Order: sequence, then C-alpha cells, then structure tokens
Amino acid sequence: MTFRLFYLPPLRPLLKLRISLLILIALLTMMAGFDNPYFTITKKDVELHIPKGFPKPVYNFKDNPLTPEAFVLGRALFYDPILSRDSSVSCAFCHQRIAAFAHIDHKLSHGINGLIGKRNVPALQNLIWNQSFMWDGGINHLELQPLAPMQNPLEMADSLRLVILKLQHSPAYQKMFTAAFRDSTVTTARIMKSLAQFLGLLISADSRYDRYMRQEDTLSAQERSGLQLFRARCAACHEGQLFTDNKFHYTGLPIDTALRDVGRFAITGQDSDLLKFRTPSLRNVEMTYPYMHDGRFKTLQQVLDFYAAGHFEGHYDHKMDKTSGLSPKNKADLLAFLKTLTDKTFLYDRRFADPNYR
Repeated sequence: MTFRLFYLPPLRPLLKLRISLLILIALLTMMAGFDNPYFTITKKDVELHIPKGFPKPVYNFKDNPLTPEAFVLGRALFYDPILSRDSSVSCAFCHQRIAAFAHIDHKLSHGINGLIGKRNVPALQNLIWNQSFMWDGGINHLELQPLAPMQNPLEMADSLRLVILKLQHSPAYQKMFTAAFRDSTVTTARIMKSLAQFLGLLISADSRYDRYMRQEDTLSAQERSGLQLFRARCAACHEGQLFTDNKFHYTGLPIDTALRDVGRFAITGQDSDLLKFRTPSLRNVEMTYPYMHDGRFKTLQQVLDFYAAGHFEGHYDHKMDKTSGLSPKNKADLLAFLKTLTDKTFLYDRRFADPNYR
C-alpha cells in the first residue's frame, strides 16, 4: 500500500518536485511553530510619517518612543479579550479592521454578557491629530482613551487592577512586556503607552482622493463635481485633510427618546453644549456605517437625504443650512466623491491585522 501525505494531479516531474518541496517547507514551518512573516514588525514598520498636507500632530510620541516591541504588545492587547472582565470582549470586537475600526454589525456598541452601549462605535484612524476622543470629547489624551471602554460597565466592564493581575500571570505577556520595556512589570502606564503606539499608527492617507491630490490618480467628472460640492457645502465642519474640524456641533438631529443622549453637555454641563457631538472624520466613510452618534442611518444615502431635507430641530448649528436643498444629482455626485475617501492601503495594512489568525 502506498501512503501519500498529499495528492497532486499529473504534472511535469520537475514542477511536481518543486510544489512538493514548497508544501513540505510550509508544513515543517507550521510544525516548528515559526511566526508568520506577515505579522512581523520591524523598525521601518513603526516609523512615523506625517502625510503631506496634514497638520502637526497633537500626539507626537515624544514621551513614548515608537518601537516594534511596544507596537506588537499594543496590537496584542487590542485584539485580546483579556482586557474585559470575563475575557469575552476585545477592543477589536467593536473596532473592526475591515470597517476602518468602526463596527458595522450594530447601531450601538456591544459589551460583555450581550449588553448594549449607548452610542455608535466611532472609527479609529488618524488619532494622533485628535484633540479629544469619544463622541462627547470626554477623553483628551490618546493614552487615556482605552480606559473608557475598559471600565465602562456596558462594554468591557473591567478594572485596571484585575487587568494588571491577568497580564502579570500570563507567560506570553511577561515576555512581551520584557521585550518592550526591558522587564516584565505590568503597569497602567505601560499598557496605555503600548496601546497608544498601535492606535497612533492607524494612519489613513492613501485613498483615491489622496492620490488625486498628489497627481498620482484621476477622478471621474462626477467625482470631481462631488468634490466641488463637498468643499462648498460640507467642508465647514469636515475640513482639511483630516475631514474633521475636531469640534462639536448640534446638527439638528431629533433626539432619540430611548437613549436621551445629551452629548457634550454631559461633560461640560454648559447649556450651549446640549446635543452637540464631535465631528467625525469622513475618511473611509463608505466603510464605517451605520452613521451618526446613535447609528440611526444605515446608509450614506440616508445621511445625505437628512441634510438635504433641511428639517433641523432646535438651536442647531447654522452651518448645516449649506446642505439644505441638495438635488438628487447633487447627492449622487457627493456620494461618488465620498467613496473616493476609501483607503484600501489602510484597510488591508498587514501591520494592523489580528496576530491571532496565523
């Protein structure tokens, strides 16, 4: 009886030999437990490059020098449910890579025990330019941002004390902390700095729009029309290369009577901040549905229809008036332009992939 490890259809002898050797090498590599080179991070991979036309970053890594080891630790923590109380929910559970690290499965965030949060999951990109984080700006530093979901009872519902204990008892994390910080001591600062390295390098700046601006690509006549409309009607809030003014506005959306979310007012207590929410970046907006702080709109078409109708409530920001009266052609052109902001280089960047899938 002849035993075959694998079957190959009839081929030329030399080609068959080469394929057999390649398969054997692959099998031996997996059996030896070698890491997949796809996930290997080098010094070049963690170099910070500020895209042309972007402003000076708010967070510059001065006190958190980028290293492959700290980045790898931050990436591991981002994808590991160990940061949640029952080890069932990771950062990536809501921040999905294919959606520019937003959440396309649900209107609102989901947490442990199937609990549902109060807001739509925002995309994670170009975070080192943010002056504040969260829809209400309740966090003002990149290294503090992960604390909010980790300790939120509707999301990860953990405590820093328990997180540190779990990481300290993990041989794998002992090795990673030693590699990143020269000893295995787990501290809050080290957890946050390593996460900031991963989050801070989530930079999106290579969409078709970007290549068009660099004269490396072209846009169709409809897309160019949409760009002109965008600059005239939308750029007052979604400004510059970041496509956000990093400010807070009340867009005139009717309040969700179930959520009763008062927006930035909950942070400042100032009446002028009632129902104001942070302007999201429109980069990769095609991929970051559903939309608005409460995820009420499933499609970009619905968003454009809302702004075009001009049925704004209350003391809304009158910058919204510029969007009123958009014709069906205007909306089609705008939609075509918005899709040019999809950055496939960013979405498929191997550095940001889940290292657990090997």
